[in-house]
Amino acid sequence: MNRGSAIVGMILCLLAGMGLARGVLRSHDHGGLHATADSSKGPVPASHATAKVPVDATDPSWGSPDAPVTVVLYSDYQCPYCSKVEPTLAGLEAKYGPDKLRIVWKHFPLPMHQQAVPAHVATQTAFDLGGNDAFWKMHALVFQNQRALTPDNFVAWATQAGLDGAKFKAAFESNKAKAKVDADIASGSKAGVRGTPASFINGIFVSGARPQDAFEAEIDKQLAAANALVAAGTPKGEVYPKLVEKNHSQKPEEKGAEKPKEDTTTVWKVPVLETDPHKGAKDALVTIVEFSDYECPFCGRVEPTIKELLEKYQGKLRVVWKDNPLPFHKRAAPAATLAREALAQKGMDAFWKAHEILFANNKALSDEDLAGYAEKLGLDVAKVKEALATQRYRDLIEECQAIASDFQAGGTPHFFINGRRLSGAQPTAAFATLIDEELKKAEALLAKGIKPGDIYAEVTKDGKAPPPPEKKDVGPAPEDSPWKGAKDAKVVIQEFSDFECPFCGRVNDTIKQILERYGKDVKIVWRHKPLPFHQNAPLAHQLTLEAFAQKGNEGFWKMHDKLFASQREPGLKREQLDKYAEELGLDVAKVKAALDAGKHKARIDADVAAADKVQIGGTPAFAINGYFISGAQGYPAFRKVIELALKEAKK
Repeated sequence: MNRGSAIVGMILCLLAGMGLARGVLRSHDHGGLHATADSSKGPVPASHATAKVPVDATDPSWGSPDAPVTVVLYSDYQCPYCSKVEPTLAGLEAKYGPDKLRIVWKHFPLPMHQQAVPAHVATQTAFDLGGNDAFWKMHALVFQNQRALTPDNFVAWATQAGLDGAKFKAAFESNKAKAKVDADIASGSKAGVRGTPASFINGIFVSGARPQDAFEAEIDKQLAAANALVAAGTPKGEVYPKLVEKNHSQKPEEKGAEKPKEDTTTVWKVPVLETDPHKGAKDALVTIVEFSDYECPFCGRVEPTIKELLEKYQGKLRVVWKDNPLPFHKRAAPAATLAREALAQKGMDAFWKAHEILFANNKALSDEDLAGYAEKLGLDVAKVKEALATQRYRDLIEECQAIASDFQAGGTPHFFINGRRLSGAQPTAAFATLIDEELKKAEALLAKGIKPGDIYAEVTKDGKAPPPPEKKDVGPAPEDSPWKGAKDAKVVIQEFSDFECPFCGRVNDTIKQILERYGKDVKIVWRHKPLPFHQNAPLAHQLTLEAFAQKGNEGFWKMHDKLFASQREPGLKREQLDKYAEELGLDVAKVKAALDAGKHKARIDADVAAADKVQIGGTPAFAINGYFISGAQGYPAFRKVIELALKEAKK
């Protein structure tokens, strides 16, 4: 596989954080924690620079150079999956602290991300001028604004990070920091990195934005190994190169240009629903379940491969389609609606014709465009427009998204071949290898008397199912907690959140979507959890409680929205809080007195203690009728748990 194909394959299979089997993203403001003044002390031992995963003084870092565990992260500022690993890493920092854990940043902009290289040059320039503190502040701003990576913004963000804007601009434009970015790309390539995010835990490779518990399991092992070395007489500063030598045993030249292999052997029990569109023989011996997105360019690129496979294995292969419109592809769900309406009006052939038109025109998916395609397909255009306006197939599409979430199929396209995972726009040969293997198994089952139409159920019946949702019992929320939704709802969602955490702000759209769908059945209850490294958060939280005291729920939620809208500009400093109180019509004198006296501090501390008691470390975090969701996850993850809670509530 060439470098370009390997990169595409890797980036598509990354499950960002996916950790979507349980979607465990412990969300923190990564930049805020890193910016702790004395989080990185002392010189980096020279032996670290010659390790197979090298670390030296030119690398932005958090934590002690003598920490027993080092996570080296190769990442890309324009990669959406890289942004999702950030809160997970911050959660690790909060759990282990700088004496046990060191985080080292490495630049690895991918070729298809045109704005990434300048962004990496900008943050490295910030590091060169202002050290770790300036770097991590700039780093956080870049990730928060992935779609606005321009030179003017870099200068503005550098100024926000405490640097002299003119000096930064001159240094950035000199492009001097590009040499460091290139060096990181070279070291990552040598170590076997082909996609982002890619992490090395004391030299052990971890691909993608894995759940925090996956990192913790390996970190705990490495802590034990490091402690054993120290007990045997190894100086703390020499633990890292020794463990990397042991853990990163595969020689770089043996890695070649291939990406780390994904697990294609495990069989997953992926359900095939009666409502799923399909193509090929109904009693085919091999079934490909495809999770895809009409607006995703990589999904379009794999279409000729699927067509070729259906022709090659005619009569033996079935392709089952599952919609998985990604949240940042705003027109993917309407496109899926058109295809579903074509199926409803004119059957399976019409669906696949619509399918072809949508991929052929995946940059033109406005409602007007879709109506035009409907006319070409001979559909009832009025019904199509009605389907789009009412989101007629929303439940079906969301059900597919939930299944994708369950089976860690967050990136698109994503395939399961008789239950065996294959991710990304892979070449025909990659599919054929698995199909041929599955045909042999199927033929053996036929010889045992299994009917062709029962093969898929047979080969997946003992397949791996997603784990059940995580549980945490935080108990009932205090009666004086702000809330919205249905007062006596069957499902209570307690949201532990932080007004200075950008990830908490990002989940607000999901909460809005939940209320739109489950308004009569759901109650959202706010719980305060300002994180210790957010200096402005405690007073911001107290302000919302004073708004609550003066104007009830309405006052609280107005202030809630105001603070999240003002996180970056003009900010949450004390002088701004007083202005927000005035803008929202509060008694400013009472507000100032409450904040000065810490009137609501004890109430906030009680919420924090409730979260700490059940080991909720990051924000946002949600307790839902005894179930738990961590991080700013998408709606499908919540939908699954809410439906489960509703079902249990009705018993």
